[in-house]
Amino acid sequence: MFDFLDGYDLLGAFWITVQLTVYSALGSLIWGTLLAGMKVSPVPLMRGFATGYVNVVRNVPLTVIILFASLGLFSTLGVKLGASDFTGINFRLAVLALTAYTAAFVCEALRSGINTVPVGQAEAARALGLSFTQVLRLIILPQAFRSVVNPLSNVLIALTKNTTIASAIGVAEASYLMKKMIENEAQLILISAVFAFGFIVLTLPTGLILGWVSKKVAVKR
Repeated sequence: MFDFLDGYDLLGAFWITVQLTVYSALGSLIWGTLLAGMKVSPVPLMRGFATGYVNVVRNVPLTVIILFASLGLFSTLGVKLGASDFTGINFRLAVLALTAYTAAFVCEALRSGINTVPVGQAEAARALGLSFTQVLRLIILPQAFRSVVNPLSNVLIALTKNTTIASAIGVAEASYLMKKMIENEAQLILISAVFAFGFIVLTLPTGLILGWVSKKVAVKR
């Protein structure tokens, strides 16, 4: 029944998907945390930048951002991000685009978590002489992260599925191979079922594990 899989590197394609997800998740978590810090910063310029960035990026389709990374950064400006071959360049540009896009959603999730921290804690910390950065790093963000494990897991699951857009610039992840197989094989339903199952295997355990983590680390009010 599954003879049509012979000759195709199915595991390799999903491994590329996993790599895209992991690298983009780490990048978006770092950038999204910085954006969240800027959104609650006492500096108007930083708040304005973070607000503008989030509003613009969230309302631009991911396909446009990925195509801009390829056609704008690489083809027009010659940005290669340290890669020497075409495959490596496209992969890194896809990670950059996914990071830039997903960070906006991470920022908003974290901002909602920051809003759950009682204002009195920040005021007490400032009264003790802590700077804004220290208050954010030592008191606010640790509690905010514990409050938003579930929203962040939803962002991670969405990111995993969004990696399929990377095929638009030739990154050989799962959906790129799926398109190639559909063009070459007369097994549309089976091929779709195989790739749907593959994404379920990637996303369902993530949601279950992070849901369990969320209950364990939830802040008791």
